[in-house]
Amino acid sequence: MAELSLHALQKRYGPLDILHGLDLEVRDGEFIVLVGPSGCGKSTLLRMIAGLDTVSSGELRIGGKRANDLPPQKRNIAMVFQSYALFPHMSVRDNILYGPKVRGDEPAKTESRLKKAADILNLGPYLDRKPAQLSGGQRQRVAMGRAIMREPDLFLFDEPLSNLDAKLRMQMRTEIKALHQTLGSTIVYVTHDQIEAMTMADRIVVMNAGRIEQVGAPLELYDRPANIFVAGFLGSPPMNLLPARRGGDGVLALADMAFGAGGPALPLVAPATEGTDFLVGIRPERFRRTGDGGLPLKVGVVEPTGAETHVYGTIGETAVRVVLSERVVAQPGEILPLAVAPDDCHLFEASSGRRVERALAA
Repeated sequence: MAELSLHALQKRYGPLDILHGLDLEVRDGEFIVLVGPSGCGKSTLLRMIAGLDTVSSGELRIGGKRANDLPPQKRNIAMVFQSYALFPHMSVRDNILYGPKVRGDEPAKTESRLKKAADILNLGPYLDRKPAQLSGGQRQRVAMGRAIMREPDLFLFDEPLSNLDAKLRMQMRTEIKALHQTLGSTIVYVTHDQIEAMTMADRIVVMNAGRIEQVGAPLELYDRPANIFVAGFLGSPPMNLLPARRGGDGVLALADMAFGAGGPALPLVAPATEGTDFLVGIRPERFRRTGDGGLPLKVGVVEPTGAETHVYGTIGETAVRVVLSERVVAQPGEILPLAVAPDDCHLFEASSGRRVERALAA
């Protein structure tokens, strides 16, 4: 196991900057998830850590040693790819043992490590099968077994579950997390799926356009997003963002509805001058039904899911999604009054998108 350190790390392809001076410290034994939309640079960063892409500038250190110019085979890392990359003509046993065989490891030691990996991943009954005789989840476990055989300082996972169906993804998330707990290894895991990030990570690194937006524990990022990108990316469904302005009394009112005495006010005081534009973030599950005088949700679509009801509609001109922990019967066009607690509101500057602190209304 080893710690990983990135300092001012950059990646350029000709005149095009892909990664813009990233700084990150990964502790020994930590499970870090890089998450962000397609094209944000997370897979490029993983390939740079693996040595498959060069570092344009900055410093990359693995286990305290500078690794910028080290070839992949000397970094003692193991990588699990999106595709299983198994040899179809080889058995599971031979696929797992291929790396040690090429490196010339002692057969007695490799057999012992094979048994350990097979036990951890429940692959014992399948060692003599070919990849075509395995399910997708079993093939992914073979790929993980091959990585374990290397006994690396650092495990790298590049969207390993994206080819699996929803039920199998859930199962494999649990298995990978259990593998981490068993081995105590350092893992850097790339995904675009924020559910994977929330359920698996010790810390999440949210990336956007080649930059790191925020780093923190899953619930820390969920409860205190640094900006509207993080607020909208983490959470399923994502956070609602309602435009609002500070009135003369300091209390926020929805900006795309009647402002003043006739407009619905939010129970927040904004720390700025009158007329400043804000975005108020509210998680879908934080709304609750109330009587007259609440925020008027004009119902568009109602989706009953059993334990919850998802309601799509608009508040003013803003599209909103609400998750209620009750069964709701409502027709399109009906007004559903909603309330939200002040502590459940997040405040962001409309111009910069940055989080700002606010005080509760008296």
